[in-house]
Amino acid sequence: MTIRRVVCALLFAATLALAQRTFTVAELTTFIRNTLKQRQDDRLVADYLLKHFKMKERLEDKTVEELQGMGAGPRTTVALRKLSQESAGLPAAAPQLPERAAAPAPPPIPPPNSMEQAEILDQVRAYALNYSNNLPNFLCTQVTRRNVDPTGTGDHWRQVDTIQEQLSYNEHREKYVVTMVNGAMVTGRDHDKLGGATSSGEFGTMLYDIFNPATETQFEWERWTTWHGRRTYVFSFEVRQDRSRYDIYHQPSDRHVVAAYRGLIYADMLTKNVMRIRMECINLPASFPIQEASQDLQYEMAKISDQEFLLPAKSELNSREARYLVKNVTTFHLYHKFSATESISFEEVTDDTKQDRPKEDPEKPVKKP
Repeated sequence: MTIRRVVCALLFAATLALAQRTFTVAELTTFIRNTLKQRQDDRLVADYLLKHFKMKERLEDKTVEELQGMGAGPRTTVALRKLSQESAGLPAAAPQLPERAAAPAPPPIPPPNSMEQAEILDQVRAYALNYSNNLPNFLCTQVTRRNVDPTGTGDHWRQVDTIQEQLSYNEHREKYVVTMVNGAMVTGRDHDKLGGATSSGEFGTMLYDIFNPATETQFEWERWTTWHGRRTYVFSFEVRQDRSRYDIYHQPSDRHVVAAYRGLIYADMLTKNVMRIRMECINLPASFPIQEASQDLQYEMAKISDQEFLLPAKSELNSREARYLVKNVTTFHLYHKFSATESISFEEVTDDTKQDRPKEDPEKPVKKP
């Protein structure tokens, strides 16, 4: 109890000193360093950042990774990522001068050379092209929380509905049965006719398309990072429109477009498993209603019949139509073996359901061996 009072007092003092100001990236970094030195409570630091911090410079993802690597907690990291998103349109931060008393930083881990990169990509490609073939037949519960921001600012999100579906994966095919909408049981609702934004193909289609040699994806080394506590390669990639199979459908106008896209692939250094795909569509036709679309797909190990498989854990789909923003956050739960005779489950999955869940934001910079 005494420790919590001290923490609150320190944060209150900081609030008086820093309120009603905008902050540079250097000032934010100093603030985070001080909270870590004082071992302040992660929840209180995150709450303070969300309520009192407004950036005057662009906060880059790389800086957030560095702050997380210093020891910023999961809630603080989530708050930092929100500040990063909110500051995306601001000017770049001025180069930060090293602290005089700071010890010299360890030399960065060199990237793999060109031959090593080619060998790594060959191994990751072999894994990706065989990913679907190595999956068993299974069932899981898919929960999608759909959010909109009509203002186009990204500051006024409201959740419009929650869709729960039973997803069956049988003989490399996905089938969706809508079971609940906003906590109420439903029957006869088609996944593709739910209205609003929906997605499919998380169980290997996107992964296969990126690494299929026919796609002619261009890969480049990006950086090292740590993902779920493991050293991870990050490669950037780009797919041309004439080689893409990423289809965007706008239901109100009954129009399709096949989009070029680019993004990042996170691959585990030891297993060569792809753990995360971040992508965004590029060069969408000016006449097409949807002008921005991006997706962040994350994988984690899950058990099916006492055997572990790498499976989707969370997917976030973002899109923009004029000023209208849409964000779908989809999570996958309760993986188990497929049975053709199993009945549809109408048990609601809530935030309180006891199960393994994906970490909020486990990415950290890589440490030198």
